[in-house]
Amino acid sequence: MKKISVIGGGASGLACAVFLGRAGCEVTLFERCERLGRKLSATGNGQGNVTNLAMGAEHYFSDDNGKVARALARFGSGETVAFLESMGGVFLPDGRGRVYPASRQASAVTDLLRREVQTLGVKVLLNARVTDLSYRKSFSLTVNGDTMPADGVVLAAGGRAAMNFGTDGTAYALAQTFGHTVTALSPALVQLKTDPARVRGLKGIRVDAALTVSRGGAEVYRTRGDVLFTEGGLSGDAVFRASSYAAAGDALTIDLLPDVGAERLKKALSAGTGEDCLLCVVPNGLGRFLWREAGGDKRRLCSLLKGYSLPVTGDLGFARAQVTRGGIPLAETDDHLGSLFRKGLFFAGEILNVDGVCGGYNLQWAFTSAFLAAEGAVLC
Repeated sequence: MKKISVIGGGASGLACAVFLGRAGCEVTLFERCERLGRKLSATGNGQGNVTNLAMGAEHYFSDDNGKVARALARFGSGETVAFLESMGGVFLPDGRGRVYPASRQASAVTDLLRREVQTLGVKVLLNARVTDLSYRKSFSLTVNGDTMPADGVVLAAGGRAAMNFGTDGTAYALAQTFGHTVTALSPALVQLKTDPARVRGLKGIRVDAALTVSRGGAEVYRTRGDVLFTEGGLSGDAVFRASSYAAAGDALTIDLLPDVGAERLKKALSAGTGEDCLLCVVPNGLGRFLWREAGGDKRRLCSLLKGYSLPVTGDLGFARAQVTRGGIPLAETDDHLGSLFRKGLFFAGEILNVDGVCGGYNLQWAFTSAFLAAEGAVLC
């Protein structure tokens, strides 16, 4: 019986442990935090957006999107839903193709995986920090100062994003021991910062809007969804998607009424005086703010409603990001995400140079990569 160590108890590590356990391997799962799946339990605003029906490599950033496409062809959204439902539960898409548990509880997805890991007899070690990984005839892991052997290793310890969930980037060093490199790292799916004066007083206001990222006057990216005004910038799913394309110096333009044409809007504004002309047009707090911005000029007000422009001054960094851009290059792995430098070492999840846009794509990659790594470890 093969002894496989899985380093990291997040979505990819838990899924990989299930795949390996079902294949008859003796599995040990190491998690540095006090419980499994902390980040998974917070995904999708706590509702558990596990995948998306509109699945494809075009939704990902990587050094090898061809390999991402082949991986998704092996294990895509359909396979993910079938895998999760094989453990129990019901998973359903919303109107935008985002798939959630019927209970809309991300923590329940974590519990589903935890239960299966326990049922399969996977050995789980919590508060277990792997500080060294070496190889001499077999793998040797240094865990909390003790040495543990393994026939194979799956490194699923995450990237640098959301450090409050235990991912601080130190796991890259375990791969670098075997000659792997790490691409430049940056936060992704993160709140964007702007001029505080342009959003001051709007904190907590949420709108369904069209959002455009422009650079040097040219459009870089366009999307639609929730835009949430914060203390010094913007959040919401549309902003998270845009953050994958935006950089400091770019401009964000928000169409606050994407379903309303200019003429219809002008007619609505003509019915009232002062800021009251915005009743039932936008939230009252936003209306008062824009009325002041327009200086009481309805023509200017109409322009602001259809295109409120804000400068991007930065983002909130790794501490507040949902995922990491960059990591171990796919070029340094085979089609099972096995190391080209050390046989028996595999990678899964965010530690690889793969990240997706907002909408279930990053969890899909966690499950896809876990499947491939587990299959490779069994065959190795």
